[in-house]
Parts: sequence; structure tokens; C-alpha cells
Amino acid sequence: MPTASILHSENWSLRRTLLGILLSLTITVWGVSAIVVYLNADTESHELFDQSLAETGHLLLSLAEHEMQERGVHSAHRFADVSTRRDNTYLLFQIHDADGQLIYKNTGAPDQPFLQLNSQPGYGWIQMQGQRWRSYLVWNDSHTLQMQVVEPDTHRRDITGRFTYQLLAFALAIAPLLVLGIWWTVNRVFNSLRHYAHQLTQRRPGDFSALSPQGAPAEILPLVAALNQLFVRVSQTREREQRFTADAAHELRTPLAAVKTSLQVWRRARNAEERQEAESALSDSIERASRLVTQLLALSRSEPETSAVQALPRTDLAAWCRAQTAEWQRDIAQAGHTLTTDFQTVYTGMDAISMSMLMRNLIDNACRYTPAPGHLHLHCGEQQGQAVLEVSDNGPGIPLAQRSQVLERFVRLSDASIPGSGLGLSIVANIAQAHGASLHLLDGNDGQGLTVQLRFPLS
Repeated sequence: MPTASILHSENWSLRRTLLGILLSLTITVWGVSAIVVYLNADTESHELFDQSLAETGHLLLSLAEHEMQERGVHSAHRFADVSTRRDNTYLLFQIHDADGQLIYKNTGAPDQPFLQLNSQPGYGWIQMQGQRWRSYLVWNDSHTLQMQVVEPDTHRRDITGRFTYQLLAFALAIAPLLVLGIWWTVNRVFNSLRHYAHQLTQRRPGDFSALSPQGAPAEILPLVAALNQLFVRVSQTREREQRFTADAAHELRTPLAAVKTSLQVWRRARNAEERQEAESALSDSIERASRLVTQLLALSRSEPETSAVQALPRTDLAAWCRAQTAEWQRDIAQAGHTLTTDFQTVYTGMDAISMSMLMRNLIDNACRYTPAPGHLHLHCGEQQGQAVLEVSDNGPGIPLAQRSQVLERFVRLSDASIPGSGLGLSIVANIAQAHGASLHLLDGNDGQGLTVQLRFPLS
């Protein structure tokens, strides 16, 4: 299956998901808001209509009471001055006396009372003429006249319906603009991602130049910074690998050429003595090549990218050194040297395997470059809030001006007469870096020789 098909079938779209969530939330919030607004408007309109109905009832009751006092009317009468052609549509009223006799009514009001005489004063609902009416009943202060006012709820529903239609029309009109605005905003945000993706796809192998953060949203800047840091690390790693390969090929030429020469001498040997000398030279050349290969492998494993440990175990450096002393003593004795130690308890984070490689290189260098019989001194302890490990010898040492150079790969002193690869201190420096330690080259015992000092953070 093509890669594009796999991505399409297995990966979800952040853009589509964000658009869906924003549109869903917007529609939901808008819908809920519209419902709340509609309910509130409907409630308030009912309250306003009820208030108007009550005020009308009280006003008509006061007018009727005043007219009865002046004229003494005690029969059914119509108020022509308050009647309109649409009274039967919007408002009907009746006035009854205390005995239930109809005193006043407007055009369209029936002779039968809307409500029973003994009904509770206030608002209510009745069914009349096949529809629902809102009613209001009130007595005058002397309890001699009763006003019954009703109005159909169609008017209220008409008002609420018009409001609802207007709200829906506004929503339908503004919805396309809202969808277009959300779509444009989301696409504008993702244009930055597409821009950087296009930059990365157009790059050629080996192009590790930094991405420009100019114009990128603040949320994308950490991603751009992380990619730039990755480019730097990959570039550095590639440069180290290329340099390592070139240096290894260059350094292997010498022992391989010596092997080839010794083999040719061995083939042309005229007697047993010449053959034995050629065999000895061939063995030395093979040993040197083997040692160089071993050092190259150790150097590769000691690179900070491959040797760094996520969580270095807390270790008593003195106890670890005491456990290794017997092996170190044997190697030092075979080289014709003596050893003294001074181990003081101190704790630091340490990887035992890589530290064994570090000490093996330091002791091997000290033994090979110190003329026999020589003396080595090992020390560990705490100094100035750090764990310190030192390997000292009384050999020729390293001139102060050249101490920084010998930490580079394949660098050896110009007057060095002892065969070597020039990788020992490079391996030590890499392991120290992986442990977060600092490496210092100091004078050796009694101002003679060399002291390699490592300073580790306390654990």
C-alpha cells in the first residue's frame, strides 16, 4: 500500500477535527443561546401582556363604577366609545354586579360570564370559541362590581412567532459568514504548518540549515526550535561520523601497510632467522592493527550520543575503585610499575561499564608512557562540592601548551616514541562528557609526570 494511502487511512486530520469542533461548539452555543433568548423573550412578553391586561381591567372597572354612580345604570350596556371593530379579536370584557348580573360588556363579548362569579381573582386560562384565552378577574374596593377581561393568546403567539422567525432569519443569514470566518481562520493557522512541511519536503539530503521562525504563530515556535536543534545535532553527528571514518581509514593504512610489508619480507626470507624476524614484525603489526580497531570501537561506543545514560545509578566511587584495584594492580605490575591508592567515600552518578573503559585507558596510557620502574597513584574523594577521580604517574608528562591538543582524535605528541593510536584520551573525554564530568590535565606526582583529573557532580 502506498504511503499516502496508509497516512490517509490510519491518521486523523487535525484541520478537519478542529473545524468540526469549532463549528459544532459554535452551532451548539448559538442554538442554546437562541433557545434561552426565545424563552426569556416569551416569558417577558407574557408578563407585559398580563400587566397590560390587568391595567385595562382596572381602568374599565373604574370607568364603569364612576358611570354607575352618576347615571344609576343597572342594565346591560355596551361601551361604544371603547369598542372597535377588532374588540372580538384582541380584548373582551364583562362587568357583573355582586349578584352575578351582567352590567357592562363590549362588542363581541357574550352574555354568559367568562368565569364563574366565585372564581379566584387574578389571572387564568379559559377555552372559548375554539381557542385559548387569557383571563383576568378583579373586584372593586366595595366588592359590588366584578370585572372579567379576556384576550386570545393568538396575539401573544403571533408576537413570539415573529420574534422567532426574525431570530432564525438572522441565524441563517449570519451562519454562512460564520462558517466562512472559521474556515478561513483555521486554514490561515495551518498554512504555517503547510509552509514548513513544504520547506522540509523540498530540501536535499545533507541540508541542515535552520528553519526561519519569522511569521510563525507562537504555538508553532517550539516545534520550529526543536526541529532546528535536531538539525544541529544531526549535522554534528554526521560531521563526527565523516571525520571518524576518514580518520579511521587514514590511521588503519599504517598498520595494514606494515602487515603487508612484513608478509612480503616473510615470503622472501632466505633462512630461518630472517623468517623469524619477519614473523615477529608481522605479529607486532597485527597486534597494532588489532589494538587500533579495538580503540576505534571503544571510541564509537563512548560518543555522547550513544553512551549517555538516562538515569545514572548512584554509586560509591571509592567502593567501586576498591573492587577494581586487584585487576588494575595486576596490569600495572606486569608493566613493571608500582601502585598506591587513596580512596575516600563519595557518591556520584556512574555507569560502571563505561567507567571501566575510562579507567582502563587512563591506566594503560600511564603504564605505557611511564618508563619502568614507575609509580602510579589513584585517588578519589570530594573537593569543592564535586566528586574527584585522579590517575597520576611520574612519567614524562605532557607539555602545558599541548594538553588541550591531545584530547583530539589521533593526536599524539611529536616526540612520542611509544606506539599508539592517539585515541585513549579522546575516549576518556567522551565518557566524561556523557557523565556530565569535566576533564583536567595537571602535573603528576611531585611535579613530575601527568595527573588526569575528572570532576563529577555529587549524587
